Amino acid sequence: MLEDPTTAAPHPAPPSSWPATYPQGYAVVDVETTGLARDDRIVSAAVYQLDARGAVQDHWYTLVNPQRDPGPVWIHGLTEEVLEGAPRFPEIAGELAERLADRVLVAHNAAFDWSMLAREYARSKSAAPVRQRLCTIALSKELGLPLPNHKLETLAAHYGVVQRRAHHALDDARVLAETFRPSLHRAAETGLRLPLLACQPLTEWSDGPAIGRQRSYHQTWRPSRKRPACPYPNPGRYEPGGQLVQGMRVAFSGDTSVDRELLEDRAIEAGLHVATSVSRLTSVLVTNDPDSPTSKTAKARSFGTPVIDEAAFMQLLQDVTPAPPTNR
Repeated sequence: MLEDPTTAAPHPAPPSSWPATYPQGYAVVDVETTGLARDDRIVSAAVYQLDARGAVQDHWYTLVNPQRDPGPVWIHGLTEEVLEGAPRFPEIAGELAERLADRVLVAHNAAFDWSMLAREYARSKSAAPVRQRLCTIALSKELGLPLPNHKLETLAAHYGVVQRRAHHALDDARVLAETFRPSLHRAAETGLRLPLLACQPLTEWSDGPAIGRQRSYHQTWRPSRKRPACPYPNPGRYEPGGQLVQGMRVAFSGDTSVDRELLEDRAIEAGLHVATSVSRLTSVLVTNDPDSPTSKTAKARSFGTPVIDEAAFMQLLQDVTPAPPTNR
């Protein structure tokens, strides 16, 4: 295990009246992984424990042997040689669980970090003791921060936090902790309801044949699969700032942090129509790279279809309006 020698920066004075409904503690988490798909593994993890008002209580970091190729070494810098002697996830699962227990998991695009942790714990035949998560991207949007984009380095620059080693789990977690604290205080000062989401642990896991294969980390093609027909008629197009309604059409473009099939399944379970292409009937296009020159993004813009990122879509999925009754 490695420890971060840095100390937490001074934090602003707390509001005179702190919201009673706010959580009593947070676990700011960052994980580096072998990739973004369902069968990918964690190669390093870091946790900053914060108290109810965002002050740092403790921090922790570990490498993790993924038992496979380390994936995009050019991003996280962790080679097979570096990871060879690292503990496997089941060996650190207990210590990590102690640092997560009774706290809200905080992460930048929290759906991704949570899904990776949930899968690792399921592989270990256990469950992560996390019941709620908070995405700092969603919190930044709720606060209306004037950010040109929602990258971590942009949020860090907004608050004057210096990032020393991007894509190093411990430094990313430190940066996130230092940017989360002032965001938490801004939310408390205005009485903002925190965008907390429930975490449903995986209870079982079965590794498919994909484990151990060589993969292309730039490949975006996916085989098509048969989806159930949407039982609801299209109620019309989504209005930005409003809610999705059962029957609305959604499409996806590019890589997603949460496995694409899982995202599609969640959309279908919510009563949405998952489309393979973009048309004038499409309500939203979900992509983490809205500036990419793909045919889907070009069509979406030509049709006036809202283009939203994965985190925003996950927020919308939490409150989909039931389809209006039909006259028979």
